[in-house]
Amino acid sequence: MRLKSFFLVLLFASLFFSASGCATSQQQILSTDQSQVALRSIQSRAFDTTDKKLMMRSVINTLQDLDFLIQDSSLDLGTVTGQKFHGITTVKMSVTVKERNEKQLLVRANAQFGLKAVEDPKTYQDFFVALEKSIFLTAHQVD
Repeated sequence: MRLKSFFLVLLFASLFFSASGCATSQQQILSTDQSQVALRSIQSRAFDTTDKKLMMRSVINTLQDLDFLIQDSSLDLGTVTGQKFHGITTVKMSVTVKERNEKQLLVRANAQFGLKAVEDPKTYQDFFVALEKSIFLTAHQVD
């Protein structure tokens, strides 16, 4: 009987700590300074192409040029995830490529510095400028 009550206490304790972790994550998500719509507009760009494979290759090249190590990529899902180390803190970036309409692709980048979402527009502007250069070079087969 004592063993059973020990496991019940252990179960409730683990549920309590996991629930408190979820609350912290929710607070971090909801605590952004800018509205989500404004942040999404900073993080997104439309490109006049339908070649998803070329765009994904360009995103990977761009992240590598910016010293990110590619963690995962999926052409089917249209996602690329990378990280780099900045001192003791990790910078993560996830990029999603999806069809916007029959003539365009929408690219959305989401950066995170440590546990905080990056809201600085310059970070995303720099990424998209580098991506545009990479698209040009990839399309013209320049290494």
